[in-house]
Amino acid sequence: MTYNLDQFAADCREALQADNGPDGREQVRQCVERALKDEAFVGEHLSGDSHKEREILYEDPDLGFCICAHIYTGAKQGQPHDHGPTWAIYGQAVGETEMTDWKIVSAPSGDTPGKVEKVKSYRMVPGDAHVYEAGDVHAPLRDGPTRLIRIEGQNTDNIQRTPLEAA
Repeated sequence: MTYNLDQFAADCREALQADNGPDGREQVRQCVERALKDEAFVGEHLSGDSHKEREILYEDPDLGFCICAHIYTGAKQGQPHDHGPTWAIYGQAVGETEMTDWKIVSAPSGDTPGKVEKVKSYRMVPGDAHVYEAGDVHAPLRDGPTRLIRIEGQNTDNIQRTPLEAA
């Protein structure tokens, strides 16, 4: 049976209503994996027809979480970043992403960004989904075209992130 966007959003909502903590986010991560395994879902929402790198597919009116489609047509290096006061779940649908986790070694001060150091790197391949809690710092590297689903605890268009740079 096809996993459609309405059911995906309802499952995420149900998980977060039952537990808005790490266990609820783990349930949402599992929903992302289910969506990634559904060829019809990926084909419909991550077809590559969009010219936007980020498109909000669903934004919950009560809980505020967003389901986003990300489509990258070529290589792209992301800088170390967090998601401010919120969490995010990345789910790899097509292509591969080398993700690097970082730790903050000095906090930002005034106009000076915080400094971060690499902790570990790992490959995300189709079907993988990973939770990044509020304050987790990471940076994606994409060597070629990729497509992913990202769930944001809040719409990141409306939040301020911690200014960071590699130490």
